[in-house]
Amino acid sequence: MFAAVMPSYDLINRIASLGGDRRWRRKAAKACLEEKPQRLLDIGCGTGDLTITLARMAEEGVEITGLDYSLPMLGRARQKASQLGLGERIRFVHGEATQLPFPDGHLDCVSISFAFRNLTYQNPLRLPHLAEVNRVLRPGGRYVIVESSQPENRVIRALFHLYMHAVARTVGSLISGKRSAYRYLAESMSSFYSPKEVREMLITAGFGEVDYQPLLFGAVGVHVATK
Repeated sequence: MFAAVMPSYDLINRIASLGGDRRWRRKAAKACLEEKPQRLLDIGCGTGDLTITLARMAEEGVEITGLDYSLPMLGRARQKASQLGLGERIRFVHGEATQLPFPDGHLDCVSISFAFRNLTYQNPLRLPHLAEVNRVLRPGGRYVIVESSQPENRVIRALFHLYMHAVARTVGSLISGKRSAYRYLAESMSSFYSPKEVREMLITAGFGEVDYQPLLFGAVGVHVATK
């Protein structure tokens, strides 16, 4: 599915989020870099937007890796990083989220932007995914997640769901020509877990502390889980 939508993926993200996705990724990057990590992994990096943001904001010498299962997405990420002069700062890796190519406790921070939903929502591999992230983080390391969420206010929540189905899904389908892909994306975003449910999921997976910052009236949020 992600291979199929790759050519129009970035454009649709900009349009559907009204440009907000860039701001939200910068918020996540700031949370990643707050404690001056030396080794960072951006999992489910897709076309590399958060990975590139991290490379732009991080100090020289910080080891940054972007990992994704979709080879076309990774190819686009490498191309973007090279065009921006960041090709030497980022290592892009083809990999699977239940078998991360790092030893135990190797990483200071793992980030994920708008792919956490794909790893956890109605996914039978949800617990292995979370356990693997926990494994590769050092004690005190952070798992920073920027993802769609559920606004507490019922009116805002209803408007968010309406927008996802009536606008974002339609725009994505028309531009990409991939109706089933954007049906899944709209449905998974509007049905995704609440902040409380995400917190419980992360605590169950072994994280000791989880903070949450709502964005866009709670339709998006940044979760920071500490090992």
